[in-house]
Amino acid sequence: MNINNNATNVKRELLVRIAKLQLDGELDSRKINKIPTEMRPSGTAPIGCCIYHDRELLKMRLLARMGISVENYNDLNDLDDYAREALEREKPTWPMITVLHEACNGCVKQNFMVTNACQGCFARPCMMNCPKKAIHIVHHAHIDAEKCIHCGLCEQNCPYHAIIKITVPCEAACPVGAISKGEDGHEVIDFHKCIYCGKCMSECPFGAMMDKSQLVDVIKHIMAGKKVSVMYAPSIASQFKASAGQLERGFEQLGFTRIYEVAAGADITADREAAEFTERMKRGDKLMTTSCCSAYVRAVHIHVPDLDPCVSETRSPMHYTAELAKKDDPSCVTVFVGPCLAKRREGFDDEFVDYVITAEELSAFFEAKGIEVSKLEAVKKTEVPTASGRNFARTGGVAEAVRCRLADSSILKLDVINGLNIEGMKKLKYYGEINAGRVEAKEGDGNLVEVMSCEGGCVAGPCVVQKLNLANMQLDKYVKEGK
Repeated sequence: MNINNNATNVKRELLVRIAKLQLDGELDSRKINKIPTEMRPSGTAPIGCCIYHDRELLKMRLLARMGISVENYNDLNDLDDYAREALEREKPTWPMITVLHEACNGCVKQNFMVTNACQGCFARPCMMNCPKKAIHIVHHAHIDAEKCIHCGLCEQNCPYHAIIKITVPCEAACPVGAISKGEDGHEVIDFHKCIYCGKCMSECPFGAMMDKSQLVDVIKHIMAGKKVSVMYAPSIASQFKASAGQLERGFEQLGFTRIYEVAAGADITADREAAEFTERMKRGDKLMTTSCCSAYVRAVHIHVPDLDPCVSETRSPMHYTAELAKKDDPSCVTVFVGPCLAKRREGFDDEFVDYVITAEELSAFFEAKGIEVSKLEAVKKTEVPTASGRNFARTGGVAEAVRCRLADSSILKLDVINGLNIEGMKKLKYYGEINAGRVEAKEGDGNLVEVMSCEGGCVAGPCVVQKLNLANMQLDKYVKEGK
């Protein structure tokens, strides 16, 4: 779904309002209770059944923006009670995703529907090609739901495109079947299956799937005067119309004490993966996959165990950058800024990462502080990571970074899986079959396979603020500044 939508805009406004109140020292005051009414004042046309329901949903959305599960919501509590809870917690709480059932539309199961564009034509290709004879025509086509097997042949054969497929967006977007309907008809996430790719959040038109922000925690440490080191992913440099130096000046004005490019960690990852690939090929391994996308790594561990031995043992750029930050100052608080939910999941398990915020949250932080990054005087950078390290943010960039570091690239056969959708998961399982020896590799199969959960790479993550084409243009500038 296009990032320019009302759900995204509301999320951003809530983040900005929370950050402004916190920066003014008033997050836990009665002012926070006024936000739902200020955003949906009397006389406003309701989005849901009524304006009071809209306000109640905003109240629950504010919980997620403060890092609290809406499942813990009690309408007897005021928002300032939850704000105090957020300010007093010592660390973020699990799980990272919270589902707002009151906002969930309880969409009907996937089906095919005949629209009024149907002409009841003489050719009747929908009826003739239905393998279960589920279609009959009286003036226009009718589908028997009891007989329909959802094969889609009617949709494919209608010359008027009068038959449409109705999906449940979050279920359709999930590549691993982690989302299904509960007994009440609303969506439930199976966290044992979930890979935290964030596709459900991006695709839910009702904003019912929500990530739990850690921005309140980060601002709290900055305001307390702690040394807070920020580490920004290459994809973050693609989200703002500014040079790397201007972005880093912005981080300074937000109150971060030390700033690290995660592209430096990407250089370490690429160096180590190149060495690891060479070693694996010498010992006779069939293939190796990259490991920087944590949604992909979790997908393999849970859903494609045959491929698990092939995943590179090299850690991610986030890990190596955080390790550098902790070496420079063991007492610092480390904050990774990235485009996705999976990195927040990885951060929970990484001994060097304290917090993970997203491009959306960083953008809201800048707005709350009144910082226009594109107008700032750039920090003069004396050392920069390589161009290939900065190019990790897009599909193909990781594989290319490894390739250019190999002493003998003639042994290399590259393959790239661009996005973990249904087809991407099928390809993973195919490579798992190759590794298990159940099928033979074919011409064109890779022995180094790069996998990105998001189609287009990290620049297309679920928590970005820039459209993909514009992000790629900005990334090009950022990469050219690399050495």
